[in-house]
Amino acid sequence: MDPELSGSRVATDLQALGLSADASSRRLTEYSYDASNYRLRPLTVVFPRDDHEVAAAAAYCHRHHLTLTARGGGTGMGGNAIGTGVVLDFSRHMNRLISVDPHGRTAVAQAGMVLTALQHQVAAQTDGELTFAPDPSSQSRATLGGAIGNDACGNHSVRHGRTTDHVEALNLVTADGLRLTAFRDGLSATDPSDTEAVARAAQLGAAMRELTATNMAILRTEMDRIPRQVSGYHLGKLLPENGFDVARALVGTEGTCAIVVSATVRLVPAPTSALLLCLGYRNVVDAARDVPTLLEFKPSAIEGIDERIVETMRARRGDDSVVGLPQGNAWLYVDLDEESSSNVPQAAQDLLDKLYTNGRLVDGRTVPDRQQRVSLWRIREDGAGLSSRLVAPHQVNPEDGGDGGSYESWPGWEDSAVAPERLADYLEGFTALLDQHGLTGVMYGHFGAGCMHVRITFDLRSAQGRAVMRKFCHDAAELVVRHGGSLSGEHGDGRARSELLPLMYSPQMIKAFGAFKRIWDPAGILNPGSIVDPDPIDANLVLADVPSRVWSTSFDLGTPRTRDDGQPGLDPFVHAVQGCIGVGRCRSDSGGVMCPSYRATRDEKDSTRGRARVLQEMVRTAPDIESGWRDEDSREALDLCLSCKACSTDCPVGVDMATYKSEFFSNYYRRRLRPLSHYSLGWMPAWLGAATALAPVINRMLAGRLAGAASRAGGLDPRRTMPAFATRKQAHTAMADLRTDPTSDVVLFVDSFTKAFRPHVAGAAARVLESGGQTVSCSADQCCALTWISTGQLDHARKVLTRTAASLDDGTDRPIVVPEPSCAAALRKDLPELVHSEVARRVASRVRSFADEVGHLLDEGWEPPVPLPADVVVQTHCHEYSAFGPTVQQAVLRRLGATKVEQADGCCGVAGNFGFEKGHYDVSMGVAEQALAPALRTRDRSTPVLTDGFSCAMAVSHLSATDDTVPAVESVHLAELLDPANSSETTEEVRP
Repeated sequence: MDPELSGSRVATDLQALGLSADASSRRLTEYSYDASNYRLRPLTVVFPRDDHEVAAAAAYCHRHHLTLTARGGGTGMGGNAIGTGVVLDFSRHMNRLISVDPHGRTAVAQAGMVLTALQHQVAAQTDGELTFAPDPSSQSRATLGGAIGNDACGNHSVRHGRTTDHVEALNLVTADGLRLTAFRDGLSATDPSDTEAVARAAQLGAAMRELTATNMAILRTEMDRIPRQVSGYHLGKLLPENGFDVARALVGTEGTCAIVVSATVRLVPAPTSALLLCLGYRNVVDAARDVPTLLEFKPSAIEGIDERIVETMRARRGDDSVVGLPQGNAWLYVDLDEESSSNVPQAAQDLLDKLYTNGRLVDGRTVPDRQQRVSLWRIREDGAGLSSRLVAPHQVNPEDGGDGGSYESWPGWEDSAVAPERLADYLEGFTALLDQHGLTGVMYGHFGAGCMHVRITFDLRSAQGRAVMRKFCHDAAELVVRHGGSLSGEHGDGRARSELLPLMYSPQMIKAFGAFKRIWDPAGILNPGSIVDPDPIDANLVLADVPSRVWSTSFDLGTPRTRDDGQPGLDPFVHAVQGCIGVGRCRSDSGGVMCPSYRATRDEKDSTRGRARVLQEMVRTAPDIESGWRDEDSREALDLCLSCKACSTDCPVGVDMATYKSEFFSNYYRRRLRPLSHYSLGWMPAWLGAATALAPVINRMLAGRLAGAASRAGGLDPRRTMPAFATRKQAHTAMADLRTDPTSDVVLFVDSFTKAFRPHVAGAAARVLESGGQTVSCSADQCCALTWISTGQLDHARKVLTRTAASLDDGTDRPIVVPEPSCAAALRKDLPELVHSEVARRVASRVRSFADEVGHLLDEGWEPPVPLPADVVVQTHCHEYSAFGPTVQQAVLRRLGATKVEQADGCCGVAGNFGFEKGHYDVSMGVAEQALAPALRTRDRSTPVLTDGFSCAMAVSHLSATDDTVPAVESVHLAELLDPANSSETTEEVRP
């Protein structure tokens, strides 16, 4: 590398070439990590728009001896997507499907295209008949280029094999910037008029033929011994009997030989009659023993999980997140389809009978219900994240952090593979090896292909723990080789396993790998440190050398354990922000709610992962605590976090970025002038009473010419529609019958927003509760402190919540029902984390959202006083989604009789303060376009729109008022739909 080149100079040079390059500190932090144990800080990140820009970047790096690393979704666990030079992120722009040939069953797509997007678009162009088969668990954010680089497989690999088996051609850029295309039978210039590329293709072809001829014997004996032999280079594809298949030889090279910019891939028929069979076993070894029997029935998938992952899923997301599992401590998911049998149900029964005869199956059942299948597959797909922080008692190194009821596991040896018939014996030996080293392994993976994912309780924070990891991985490599297996079966070797390749391959083969790398990349600039001339497996570890400091926090994030030497263990805040391990579910563009800002901007900095990585860098590199809390990169990264809290539920690890944002802002703005919105919106509950007294005047002002000036004065965006305040008369009329009664069955907590803007909701909620035979007491003089929490004014929030808890702690266990979901969530979750008392915990345990309470009424046999409409559009509030469960609203609506519930599956975009604040409007509207706005445009005009959250109601109101494509609609609260007094006259009378 040219010593004169700094990151900013490289970025400037590349920008002068027309490339989008960024060398800002925050950007480099985000790209220092992937989903592995490793961290390498790049010089510059580039976002290429096409293969010509990739070629320009490569040529520049070649001239200046800079390393170059290609990156897709950054979800690899081997450390293959990070580097110290230039990183190319293909996911931002090079993410298109170029063409589909239904008759030839092929598709051409760019390297940055996410796999699920590829599958969906192929299905749309082939009437659902064809699909791209590889479906790794990270498919909702992993890209095609990454799948090719690592030779990914997936849940249905027992039927469809590896990515290798589906590649027909690769469009490449060489290390010095030439554009070539690799085919199943050779290599040519992408542009035949490029004479230099033509000559290079001929040169490379000749060199590879010579390499093959020289090493023919070992290529035939050491390559392709098992279905999942991913480790090393696939040089066997170059053999004459394989047709000199250059395209497939380059699959699995992890970006170390050439840069894949697009690919022609083979498509397969989409299954039409799949049936899931779920099987319970005593342990994973018993499950593995039955794999040969399962393979006789030609399933498309045989996937497995163990009990630790299931228990963590239940603890983190509730019991209803895991439904349909049979008895057992380890489970296999088996998919049978039309290729398995012409009579799938009968085949499933025959298989069950045979497994019971084998004597190892504890319990088995078919899963015909779609929701149960989705629930079960979600556990398997989130296995990597769920297994990283398990909720179960376990003895671990005291410095690991946590709360005493959880423990951590890490990748490193998570991807080994053997022949399926040898899997059980291998697992027996592997379990003994874990015991020998005093480690626990959490197991899940592709049992049908003999590929086992295991996350292990390594202590990567201490030198002693890292030494144990190194010794264990060496011993495990020897074990898998004794069983005829591969160090990697899907994730690639990367920095995690490349050093161990000499244990698997002969010296001659290792030499051949090096020769193949040098043919393509003689200067060694492409993704160095992997496969050839690898870095040590314990170098550049994320958790090594993080300073031991105490970051005092307002939120209770856990208690550090005491080390053997009597000193405090890992700081709870550090432990919390290190929870992100990079699996990247927050980068998904469908399913769940997380992460709305990333879905709007498609920028890594706006993902939960990006923010977590910046915070991790803060605790690692800040010279002291005070300067850490003043870190500008962290403030910038957190600015577009909506505080929706969806990540606390959707993230497999349970990262709660809204809490970390509040904590950071509390310290960042301490003794500093805050943004105006922190005063106008943050202190809103304090001035809402006075605003209600002046409601007619304020409403006229907000509807007139002074609205823009008023908004700007409060740090708000003048484009945002402001809510109308209820007058005192309206509030009195709506809540006239609500009284304080210490003997009532239920306490109705009327929050500041409901009192000020929607008092009719409080009256409706009380009448609904009373229709269930309950007596209702009203609490309308306290506050949940949400606005102070979301703006990071935690000292005052704690004072407010302390008063609220004392008021509500009346010595009873009466449910506290809160019509506003965000306030319910604040009292359920934030109250006990900010007010560290038994009073706070008692009150929090009694809190229910209104929908949650309706579910309890239904459990007791209550029948709604008015029928619910058959069709409902519902915007579930993000805080209710996270604190009370993702399905609580939808489940209650179905129980109430709604037959068609269209859920706007995502954040509304307003999210409390966020959508009103200056600088957030465009992102807010982009978030609304993900689900809410499309749902409003396509709904039948007679279908009610349900918004229990005030923020959600404001989002609907704003879209209805400002977007001509959204039909006029006034959303309603669930309480209004169920209100016994629900008539047009009554409703209009109390609405502001």
